[in-house]
Amino acid sequence: MAGPTTAERGTRKPNGPSSPGRPRRGAVPRRPRLPAPRVLLPLVAAAVLAGGGLWVLYGSSWARAEQVEVSGTRVLTPREVEAAAGVPLGTPLVSVDLDGIESRLRDRLARIDSVEAERSWPHGVVLRVTERVPVLLMRKGARFVEVDAKGVRFATVDKAPEGVPFVEMTANQSPSVARFGGRRLLKGAALVVSQLPAGIAGDLRSLQVISYDSLTLKLTRGREVMWGSSEDGEVKARTLTALMKAAPRARRFDVSAATAPAVSAS
Repeated sequence: MAGPTTAERGTRKPNGPSSPGRPRRGAVPRRPRLPAPRVLLPLVAAAVLAGGGLWVLYGSSWARAEQVEVSGTRVLTPREVEAAAGVPLGTPLVSVDLDGIESRLRDRLARIDSVEAERSWPHGVVLRVTERVPVLLMRKGARFVEVDAKGVRFATVDKAPEGVPFVEMTANQSPSVARFGGRRLLKGAALVVSQLPAGIAGDLRSLQVISYDSLTLKLTRGREVMWGSSEDGEVKARTLTALMKAAPRARRFDVSAATAPAVSAS
């Protein structure tokens, strides 16, 4: 039988230990390459820095809440605000719940309209307070209830603040209370006050709420203004200013329909 040709010998796959797909007997297996030192060092340094940072923020005494700074108070005292805030002194500053502090202050101190709590590194918590400002007063026996520009009754005081007009809620017997609610009527009264020009607002002594669409302003020198509802307040304010300039001695003004105002001497 003839042996394999030269072409056949060239294409035949080699067998035995010399085959590249099989490890040779007695050969030592290769070990996986370890990262070079220049790769390991940055990784180790980053881990050390991260661990050190966490320890500084949470474990050390360097960044702990130790003091509270209060600003923006007018009637409240900083001590009252600090006590109501309940800042957890001695705890890591990074873990202080700022939202919880703001919520506690709004719940515990009705005089606070808004508050911002911030961290002041490395040891402080700053509380920036905005207090409600009374624009109306309601009588409550011998005391006075303060009402802000949003119609919120936020405090009862023994002495009436100077320059704040009174509101008389005679609408209690009106169907308007059942339909709109006393708070909405009070909010409408506060809105009217905020829309008055400074000159007229300074002369305002009281505001009577008879119903939703019947508010009466009582000014100095016995003057009265039939305002109507709290709607279109800016237009009514401009109309009233023009009427007072045109008839400075008048005592009765009616701007309840701003497009058809009226004025009389008595």
